Amino acid sequence: MNKMSVKDLKDLKGKKVLVRCDFNVPMKDGKITDENRIMGALPTIKYLLDAGARVTLCSHMGKPHSIFSSEVKLNKKDKKKVDAGETTAEAIIEKALKDEPKKLTLAPVAKRLAELLDGKVVFASDVIGQDAKAKRDALADGEAVLIENLRFHWEEEKKEENFCKELAYDAEIFVNDAFGTAHRSHASTAAIVEYGIIKTAVCGFLIEKELEVMAATLENPARPFVAILGGAKVADKLNVINNLLEKCDTLIIGGGMAYTFLKAKGYEVGTSLLDEEKIAYCQDMIAKAEAAGKKLLLPIDTVVADAFPNPIDAEIAVEVVASNAIPANKMGMDIGPKTCELYAEAVKCAKAVIWNGPMGVFENPILAKGTIAVAQALADVYGKCTTIIGGGDSAAAVQQLGFADKVTHISTGGGASLELFEGKVLPGIACLNNK
Repeated sequence: MNKMSVKDLKDLKGKKVLVRCDFNVPMKDGKITDENRIMGALPTIKYLLDAGARVTLCSHMGKPHSIFSSEVKLNKKDKKKVDAGETTAEAIIEKALKDEPKKLTLAPVAKRLAELLDGKVVFASDVIGQDAKAKRDALADGEAVLIENLRFHWEEEKKEENFCKELAYDAEIFVNDAFGTAHRSHASTAAIVEYGIIKTAVCGFLIEKELEVMAATLENPARPFVAILGGAKVADKLNVINNLLEKCDTLIIGGGMAYTFLKAKGYEVGTSLLDEEKIAYCQDMIAKAEAAGKKLLLPIDTVVADAFPNPIDAEIAVEVVASNAIPANKMGMDIGPKTCELYAEAVKCAKAVIWNGPMGVFENPILAKGTIAVAQALADVYGKCTTIIGGGDSAAAVQQLGFADKVTHISTGGGASLELFEGKVLPGIACLNNK
């Protein structure tokens, strides 16, 4: 993907630049609890400000659009209140309309950016209204404004053309640095360029790194190339499995999805998670791997328990059984120690590895050993092998378990990574100018 980046832009002084960031950060009581996405955006923003650009930053936060919809559905808790006569649906929606903007405002992000960038960032209380336009007009060279949550407008996700024009306002350059939303075809991610409203469109440093490391590895991997897939359901990764089998030399399967593959081999899986409708698909993938001379590794032993832990981090009694001998009353929760060794050995021989999805219920310390073992295997080959974590739960696991500095690249987008693994074109990248 030979796309232009901010480094390819010349003479930025005084230029008006619209930057799509991913500031969808976790918040509690109006305070940011994890600044990773803010820190990830800083290099691109600083580069533009140092070059003298006049920068408008935009991002979404959560899903406020749902509350503004005429098709609002009450959650179970609120429905019980209505059924009990404690309140009305209209009263709940009216309250939500007042409270939701306060919860999902980007104002705390703007405040933190101003602290990190020597006061060069101000906040606009709307997206395309008077405050945003006034503050964009008032920008001096090397200053920025963060406009309010894009998703306060339904037109953002519907990529309504007039909204795109208002959002662009007087911007001459569009920079997309939000890989986490690059698979979305929204106004701020792609349509603003697709409609021809802004013609100069490039990626920021975050997306540039995703393309240089992850996309390049998928297109032309060093070999042996090993792909590791975990997570809950086969249905979530149908096209990923199929596409990776064509690209990799070894495909490793773990997590809840492994039990459907084991069932496809004729094994009993007890009460383990099972995609009944995908058993035939798994049989097809096993046959495809065999016909293509690819290794498809499945768990040879399994950590089982009586039931899923509740709460998820509760103490739980487990035992290790062979994967072809899971008792009828037991549920598979993690890969076993022999499987950990098998998977680690495959990684040890690799020159490139991509990983998406944990090996078990990693949120529980007792059921995290398989995920830890895979993370450790990747850490052990650090510097000798390109190792890529494809966002989502596997990225969270690697960070929580302390292995983040021992992998080549951790993707900033779970959904976008998966679509890249599927071989899909990402609208937020496809729209950018080629070099």
